[in-house]
Amino acid sequence: MTPGPRNLITDIAGLTVGNAQDDDLKSGTTVLLSEDGPMTTSYAVMGGAPGTRDTDLLEPDKTVPGVDAIVLSGGSAFGLAAAQGVMDALAEQGRGFQVHSARIPIVPAAIIFDLLNNGQKGWTENPYPDLGRKALSAVTPDFALGTAGAGTGATDAQHKGGLGSASLVLADGTTIGALVVVNALGSATTPSGNHFWSAPFEVGSEFGGLGPDPKANLQPLPANRKTAAMAQHGNTTIGIVATDATLDKAACKRLATAAHDGFARALVPAHTPYDGDLIFASSTARRGPPADELMPLLGHFASVCMARAIARAIWEATPSDDDALPTFRQELGRN
Repeated sequence: MTPGPRNLITDIAGLTVGNAQDDDLKSGTTVLLSEDGPMTTSYAVMGGAPGTRDTDLLEPDKTVPGVDAIVLSGGSAFGLAAAQGVMDALAEQGRGFQVHSARIPIVPAAIIFDLLNNGQKGWTENPYPDLGRKALSAVTPDFALGTAGAGTGATDAQHKGGLGSASLVLADGTTIGALVVVNALGSATTPSGNHFWSAPFEVGSEFGGLGPDPKANLQPLPANRKTAAMAQHGNTTIGIVATDATLDKAACKRLATAAHDGFARALVPAHTPYDGDLIFASSTARRGPPADELMPLLGHFASVCMARAIARAIWEATPSDDDALPTFRQELGRN
């Protein structure tokens, strides 16, 4: 197994990602789009405080067969309006689920809470529909990580969060990728502050090559700086895993569920009552169904991609004026 050429979810042929952000707002939106049309998609929630749109349609027993785009956004409940901007723009392009003469773009969304990060939140008109449109217009196979898109104002327990992505190409050519916005109550770094929980899964030096924490045994967690700077309730990590293998909605549901192992490997603690931890899982179906021996392992590979993407989000974050928390690399330089 090796990463794809970009080490991004867009190593899956046909997928593109667009980011839009407002640096004064300290927030933004990220859109995943397939050039092949609707993607078979399901989801799994394991956090206690999710914020979502149109996720009921993704259950395996529901009628809609695929989605036109997936939106990850800042802004808490306000940010769900980013999906409306994406939906309107897709409708103008003639995309959507056809019902007789009508076309309805299917755009599920999930949001993070980033309303207390020192950004300018005193708007009179919700900015997120426009951010959604801008993110859709910016879709490309190559996109920025860290302080970009929906990750612009994200934080974890100790550091500035961000947008992360990673991919794997399996021995039979199947590609799996992950895209994530890290805004967790938990921490992506170990108690020493110098290593990532994801270190055992790192490929090369994709998030610094710092290796596992040499301290053995269970270490007490440091005081949560995010809670002190903002609020205990202002969290959520949201992500997408995707593959070019052909999966039905039930298999996508299982893939999303298994990919949550990546949250648990990369963030401590994960899936708390104050996180809305959610993962979408999509199939572009450019390849055939996975071989019988591969099917049980797809969830494992998706979780490995997710754990790596989470660390990359923290590693790639960059400082901005009036940040509530420092970036990991700022602090690493001081140690």
